[in-house]
Amino acid sequence: MVDKFVGTWKMTTSENFDEYMKALGVGFATRQVGNRTKPNLVLCVDDQGLICMKSQSTFKTTEIKFKLNESFEEITADDRKTTSVMTLDNGKLVQKQTWDGKES
Repeated sequence: MVDKFVGTWKMTTSENFDEYMKALGVGFATRQVGNRTKPNLVLCVDDQGLICMKSQSTFKTTEIKFKLNESFEEITADDRKTTSVMTLDNGKLVQKQTWDGKES
């Protein structure tokens, strides 16, 4: 299932991230920090079968725990309160977030 994603991943590049953050309504100062941050992503599965995903950087560390195809509440790195669902789609881990009538 998600076994191939388990491990520690290092972001090396990010394309169009500033435009994405603008579309989300993220402020200028937070976007500037976000554009310079290259977090590690640690993904594991705990004893209860929950998938744990932790994004670690010098700016901020966030962690979510979830089951595939089940909605969960999340506070994002830019402090949005969202309802999220993680799915597997053609071998890709996909996250859908909804908040304030918007979605990404």
